[in-house]
Amino acid sequence: MNNISTTEIVNRVWNYAHVLRDEGVGYSDYVEQLTYLIFLKMTAERVAGGQEGESLAVVRWNMLVELDGSDLEEEYRKTLEMLGSQKGTLGMIFRKAQNKIQDPAKLERLIDMINKESWSTLSIDVKGAIYEGLLQKGAESEKKGAGQYFTPRPIIEAIVDVMQPQPMQVIADPACGTGGFLTVAHDFIANNKERPLSKKEARFLKKHSFQGNDISDSVARLCAMNLYLHGIGTEDCPVIPPFLMEFRSRLVNLG
Repeated sequence: MNNISTTEIVNRVWNYAHVLRDEGVGYSDYVEQLTYLIFLKMTAERVAGGQEGESLAVVRWNMLVELDGSDLEEEYRKTLEMLGSQKGTLGMIFRKAQNKIQDPAKLERLIDMINKESWSTLSIDVKGAIYEGLLQKGAESEKKGAGQYFTPRPIIEAIVDVMQPQPMQVIADPACGTGGFLTVAHDFIANNKERPLSKKEARFLKKHSFQGNDISDSVARLCAMNLYLHGIGTEDCPVIPPFLMEFRSRLVNLG
């Protein structure tokens, strides 16, 4: 998989969308289901490799790959409900998640396709590019949304390079999308070879440096996944979903 380009990987997982389209699963639903499953697989690989990861997500993924038929459909539904009830980042990612793939054979094929890939061999940038590529294809196919615009990675990198984010700063993106600006800012700070981070700075970078908001539940979910894969928000999710934004706005108005 190391020799496969990002475009090839995106095309490989996207091609299956056409199969599901014939079953009544829209492109946006496909991207949503795909990201749920890829996240579970990536989490399982992180834990297997000795990195931080949600043990519950790993248990549920390992269970799904062993099942088929109606048992698989039932356990997938339970998995989404169970993960959505958790606190922190995991609960944010799977909040109100539902199975949109009603044919167990199609679900099994999708899980098998994802399970065959070794996602841990990919760099973080490639993983982010896969998500961005899928989102772009979904937007092109459905031509709808809340006016989201996904900034190309070279532009994000140029802006971050000009802003020069520093350790111990709080960096907020009020329209975070899938987290491109936040993750690039993270990498800019973390990979500064001229000034390695102290333990205090590294801890702050991981737990307190980033905050994001977005008006779309599905996009906020993708941002939370993207940050999680960077080791950000593994305990407390730094992304504020739409329902919390609305709730806080009401509190301010009441005050």
